[in-house]
Amino acid sequence: MRRRLRTDQQGAVALYAAVIMLALMATIGLVLDGGRKVAALREATNIADNAARAGAQRIDLDSARSGGPVTLDADAAIAAAAEYLTLVGRSGTAAVEGDTITVTVSIAYDPVILPTAPRVVTATESAAARVVEG
Repeated sequence: MRRRLRTDQQGAVALYAAVIMLALMATIGLVLDGGRKVAALREATNIADNAARAGAQRIDLDSARSGGPVTLDADAAIAAAAEYLTLVGRSGTAAVEGDTITVTVSIAYDPVILPTAPRVVTATESAAARVVEG
């Protein structure tokens, strides 16, 4: 006489479906929130680049007109970068060192799906521009 082993698999499909749905939601969350992070980084980079360019255009005119070296007017460069940041509605910092201006921009955004400890995530990028004679 042969005995058949009976395995109880009632509910196995529901467990499998729950695990698959959890993995699918995690994947969707990574794609959406990761895409938002990349977009925020790209926007911060573009804004920082443009603010640095705006600042690098502010040269010391007295030095240039007198035949001296073309140098950056630090106060005017920082003011021009700040003006650009205000124009686009973002905040950031600008610093001048020698003939180079560096602008740092931070953009905060809320993740849509993935839970994070701080509910606001920040994307920060910096860009530098320097005065070139020629």
